[in-house]
Amino acid sequence: MKIAAPLLLALLLAACGRQLPAGTDELIFASPYSPGHPFSRADRTWMAFVAERSGGSLLVRPNWSGGMISSDESMTELRHGVADVGLITPIYVKGGAHLLRIQTGFYTGARSIEDQVALYRCMAASEPEFDRELSGLRVLAVQGGVLPGIITRGRQVRSLDDLKGLRIRAPTELLAVLRELGADPVNMPMGDVYSALAKGVIDGVVAPPDTFQSLHFAEVARFFFQVEIPRGAYPARAISERRWRALSPEHRAILTEGVAVWEAALAEENRKAVDVGNRIAHKEGMVFSRISAADQARFDAVYTRGAENSVGNLQRYGIDGRRAYQVARSSITPGGVRCAKGKS
Repeated sequence: MKIAAPLLLALLLAACGRQLPAGTDELIFASPYSPGHPFSRADRTWMAFVAERSGGSLLVRPNWSGGMISSDESMTELRHGVADVGLITPIYVKGGAHLLRIQTGFYTGARSIEDQVALYRCMAASEPEFDRELSGLRVLAVQGGVLPGIITRGRQVRSLDDLKGLRIRAPTELLAVLRELGADPVNMPMGDVYSALAKGVIDGVVAPPDTFQSLHFAEVARFFFQVEIPRGAYPARAISERRWRALSPEHRAILTEGVAVWEAALAEENRKAVDVGNRIAHKEGMVFSRISAADQARFDAVYTRGAENSVGNLQRYGIDGRRAYQVARSSITPGGVRCAKGKS
């Protein structure tokens, strides 16, 4: 997106911390990722939209690389005003986002990023617990992703049996699945994975091919097992409710309009990164192995069983996740995602 020169100058001045012109508002944006990461490129597309759409009256000043916000405490930090807007990762939060974490395991059959985002919204509209766990925040973008496989450091995985004994970083919804398949799964922020792989702390990671480029995994791993693993969507960018209320109605309208812009940019950058990541992986000599049809069917069965068990486990937190799960299963159709109503 091209920005008029005066607006670009205003944006650069804001980024340098200069005094803003009268009548101009500024939002501080924080991310744990570097400015060159695909997520950050999408963030910058959104910032340019906000500047241009507001005529320069609303600017965003970024803070990158975890200087202001972390991966596992991002929601709390944003609620307390560490930044105005930020990248949030409820899938890493240790408490208070139980359904947001678990629901990422309900996406079997939602293969495109757009279907993943649509399915998240179907569930969020049907289950008030989503809003309760997001209390104090207003979501500005929901993020999906390309389906991941399993990247390993020193042992090639050709079948599910080869996973036995491997210590693998995985998202919450896959911990029980990998454990049942004989692996030793762990959960950690993606920003910690490179060093853990390099040091041999973990043997592998569940991740899509874009991480060969965006997180440089091709430097510390040699193999990629192409198992089709469902990928969930989650609220990934938010503004604190307090800062939202302080904005003018005109600026709130721009941020509402910007939700679609941000989500489209995230999807585009994600797909571009996959293409680049695959090229880098092949250049680095990484070995790709494709799963057999029998093993894929076995994985799918274990995955579905794990999702159903996780719904029951939510009861320990006083959360009934059945409605969200039923909506997810009923909303995925051969023609795409069409929201279905859950049963109480």
